Amino acid sequence: MSGGSLITLKEDESGANGSGSNNAVQHPSNAQQNVGSNGSDRQQNSGNAGSGAGSAPAEGSRQNSLQRIQQRKQKVFNLPVAQKLAKLSMYSACQAEGCRCTGWKTPQENRHRDVESSYCPEFSEECRNTSCRHSLQSHISHLDGISAAEMNNFLGAIIDMENLFMSMQRVDDDDTKKVYLYLFRLLRQCVITRQQAVIRGPLGDPPFESPCIAKAVYSFVFYKYNHLSPNELQTMTEVAKTFLNFLNHYNFEPPSMRRADLKNDDASTYKINYTRWLVFCHVPAFCNSLRHFETSLVFGRTLLRTVFQYMAQQLKKKCISERDRFPADKRSIITQMPKFLEALKAELLKDDSPIWDQSYRPPTAFLLQQRKRQQDTTASATGVSSSNASKKIGSGEPAHKRVKKEISERSTGDVYYEDLPDDVVIRAMKAVSESKAINKTEILFPVNVSRDENVKAEEQKRAIEFHVVGNSLTKPVDKQTILWLLGLQSVFAHQLPEMPREYISQLVFDTKHKTLALIKENMPIGGICFRPFPSQGFTEIVFCAVTMSEQVKGYGTHLMNHLKDYSIQKGILHLLTYADCDAIGYFKKQGFSKDIKLARPVYAGYIKEYDGATLMHCELHPSIVNTQFISVIRRQSEILKELIAQRHNDVQKVRPGLTCFKEGLPSIPVESIPGLREIGWKPQMRAHRTGRPLEESSDPEKLAASFAAVLQSVRHHASAWPFLKPVTVAEVPDYYDHIKYPMDLKTMGERLKKGYYVTRRLFMADMARIFSNCRFYNSPETEYYRCANNLERYYQTKMRELGLWDK
Repeated sequence: MSGGSLITLKEDESGANGSGSNNAVQHPSNAQQNVGSNGSDRQQNSGNAGSGAGSAPAEGSRQNSLQRIQQRKQKVFNLPVAQKLAKLSMYSACQAEGCRCTGWKTPQENRHRDVESSYCPEFSEECRNTSCRHSLQSHISHLDGISAAEMNNFLGAIIDMENLFMSMQRVDDDDTKKVYLYLFRLLRQCVITRQQAVIRGPLGDPPFESPCIAKAVYSFVFYKYNHLSPNELQTMTEVAKTFLNFLNHYNFEPPSMRRADLKNDDASTYKINYTRWLVFCHVPAFCNSLRHFETSLVFGRTLLRTVFQYMAQQLKKKCISERDRFPADKRSIITQMPKFLEALKAELLKDDSPIWDQSYRPPTAFLLQQRKRQQDTTASATGVSSSNASKKIGSGEPAHKRVKKEISERSTGDVYYEDLPDDVVIRAMKAVSESKAINKTEILFPVNVSRDENVKAEEQKRAIEFHVVGNSLTKPVDKQTILWLLGLQSVFAHQLPEMPREYISQLVFDTKHKTLALIKENMPIGGICFRPFPSQGFTEIVFCAVTMSEQVKGYGTHLMNHLKDYSIQKGILHLLTYADCDAIGYFKKQGFSKDIKLARPVYAGYIKEYDGATLMHCELHPSIVNTQFISVIRRQSEILKELIAQRHNDVQKVRPGLTCFKEGLPSIPVESIPGLREIGWKPQMRAHRTGRPLEESSDPEKLAASFAAVLQSVRHHASAWPFLKPVTVAEVPDYYDHIKYPMDLKTMGERLKKGYYVTRRLFMADMARIFSNCRFYNSPETEYYRCANNLERYYQTKMRELGLWDK
């Protein structure tokens, strides 16, 4: 099942003859390609890093491809600065006023030479583009002061972009080609704007389904094989790891090749998941400018169902073909694999299998046992890891990814050691339960009870019910649903008197809208009318109301929690609504915010806009059950208080005084005082001062270069447009009546050129004045106010990256 060629690679001339057998390599002189939208001529020595169709790529081939990509990047990183700038100039817009050239093109006489090899152009050489004819210097003038690390990041993105472009030329499938083109343009824009690549849009954010495949597979191991002996259970765990590793390296078929064996709905879902896999899993494995996710950690049952049959066949064939290559003590994995796959397939097809239940979790004892075995395995392999450390440095895995991975593993291990013993937690839970049982007053009249607690009690007694209802034109609608819809229409009409009744009726009975109805005594007393947009990843809330006589009872909160859980079950993690002034308070209590985190193109043209209303957004977490969230938090709080009380009792001991001083001892180490360590004291190491590395520097040029880099990045941010130049009286007549000390990015650039910013504090004070002035003059609901908040966060991030921020 192939997703097209993985990534096309470029090699230097010396590496052409040493390529793997899976790669069709051309000599550079025979493979001239026009790469990139700027039309710069490049020499390409192309190779296909993909494996055969219908299989996961061979690990050696995959690792070889990663190494070759990293070797090329390292070669570019080691080039002289002049050649690096020439490489960047090919993807940088001309800075000359009025020029529209998007990238410097090598002069005609040097068009067949490559800056990655021996060609180092002069800064005075003119661009070959007839509409430009400006010098190389004009294309790189905005790169003055850029740090070496930032330059290497953009050069790496350029190499990834070129590999994507070559792969896009080779792949035949239109769906795959469109994704490659989208990612190519994304990286191209990131290089132009000098920003990090972030993927936003209708694809949503990982993880896409819960539980993920990895969690379900490990739950399956316990569910199916917990009765086995420890050694046999460990073998099945290794089988599960092998299966997940194969899945993470598997190449899925394009949707065009799966249309024959999938229904319309399944084909549409598979196309979405295939696109997500390409964008978040497949391409980032080779393009480290994009964030990479493992397939088994971001996808769930839906994807696995559509690919399991073909993938299982390939895995079985691979086990048979590589049986002899397995060590003798590992061949039991090969033997058990077919049985494992058949059992997993049965659970995959069951609608009521517990392994796909979000609340299903193996017992803590089982998890601790597996964790201990994993730690033992890691400890035994420490010697081997240390001996191979030097080899790993030269591997194809990017350095920044490797460091993050090692840090993640260490931090995960630390969490394991810091977990409280199970018996301590169980004892605390038992004490909390006994305390409630003894204190009858607490049960009858609970302190600080949540607003939806009584509503949940009514729901458990079936005094109230929640139903998602809607009209349909393709199938008959029962009488009860029609009556409820009529009742909901009446509730919305009474509670929203400014909304036309015809408009309410139109939306409530529209087939694309649904309504979450609160039913009491078989009559609707409240509801939320909404329209889901699965392709865009959000739900629009249209009406939300509860009958006047039933208000202030917590029904509104519980209604919204039910809607959140319903959206999560449908894979939608964003709620949007236009709230009038009377409803803003309610939506804020339900977790909505005026800070819209969705990109405007995602919802613009889909959601209905209302005059005089405020757009609000709520982002949902796929692991939270909102109808139980408050109860869970309260329960956790009670257990935590009990644990603190137990700990307090343990350390609240009267210890005898020190007698060593009477015996003539002048001093003792602090850590030797009895009881000090028992109460949690730890010796504190004095941290090495690393803050303000540049302010105290004796090199003013180094400090100015850092300020220039920050200022340049801030100018190119999407939210910087209101602050690029001074506010004029013609635009805002009363601005200077309120703002006595104006500041803008243009003025800061002029001050920087004159050498005004001799210390970090002067630079930070002017930048802070920009944001404070904006927030003082504009109200929080305005676009200017939001731009100030967004740009300030970005500015602080850039300052931290350069070690200039110690707050």
